[in-house]
Amino acid sequence: MLEHGGRLRQAARDHGIPLEQWLDLSTGISPFGWPVPSVPASVWRRLPEEDDGLIEAACAYYEAAHVLPVAGSQAAIQALPLLRPTSRVGVIAPGYAEHAHAWRRAGHQVTTQAADALLANLASLDVLVLIHPNNPGGERFDAEALLRVHAELARRGGWLVIDEAFIDVAPEQSVCRYADREGLIVLRSVGKFFGLAGVRAGFVCASPSMLRALREQLGPWTLSGPSRYVVQQALADRAWQAQARVRLLQTSERLAALLSRHAWHPTAGCGLFQWCCRDDASRVHQALARHGILTRLFETPSSLRFGLPPDDAAFERLDRALQEAMQ
Repeated sequence: MLEHGGRLRQAARDHGIPLEQWLDLSTGISPFGWPVPSVPASVWRRLPEEDDGLIEAACAYYEAAHVLPVAGSQAAIQALPLLRPTSRVGVIAPGYAEHAHAWRRAGHQVTTQAADALLANLASLDVLVLIHPNNPGGERFDAEALLRVHAELARRGGWLVIDEAFIDVAPEQSVCRYADREGLIVLRSVGKFFGLAGVRAGFVCASPSMLRALREQLGPWTLSGPSRYVVQQALADRAWQAQARVRLLQTSERLAALLSRHAWHPTAGCGLFQWCCRDDASRVHQALARHGILTRLFETPSSLRFGLPPDDAAFERLDRALQEAMQ
């Protein structure tokens, strides 16, 4: 099992600080989550039903012709490599490590490189996996350029897989609207932008044939009934989405400014996190943890990812802790 952000209980045990006293900045999950309503009792008593309106709500939200609900984009990440014969796969790095891990585990030949290097050697690949915007590297890709890459891969039966888990803050940059093309597969998550990581819900936007194959691989009832109920309403709440985008961008800019004041100039970021490369990342990660602040440490390259503080008190706490850590 690979290590991820959000291991708050482990940090509490390691540092002897009660769980409720921590400020968790180790994930890219919005601290301003969509307000979840009460779930009717009937939803708990029935098996999930596919004609409940969730797919229609997702198609409208993602501007996609066809979608498949999955138990978080992680479920698709693990299943997609099982749908191809042994292939030459390029995966963006640094990036979400589960992509390369899943393709390797399924027996594929995997190369992990920066996006520019992968694109320069596209002829040597059968599958290209990009993260848009990248986590943690922040790379973004022009839609027309991505479609040209897809066309080249598709001509020889290849795939372009694009993980858009962090794109909801800038939905106009998404390529979901083109995902009915064979060999173009776009993964979306409701965990980050909507702050609903606990429902373990995501969607795959792709051609009908791809979604049929993926559905057969995953089996029935990929999402629980309560998850379907909550997610459908969240996807339809356009007023909340609009204000959330403004709030997230403003908070991320405020975080970038705070980090810069302490000489932690962000290397990259998006509306849900800031990423800083520094040689002393491990030392500062530990120093912040002693103050009950959890960040996401990366060893290669040496860096920290900071999620968004939820309020003024959290910003002040991070400010003080960074000041002490940098002395």
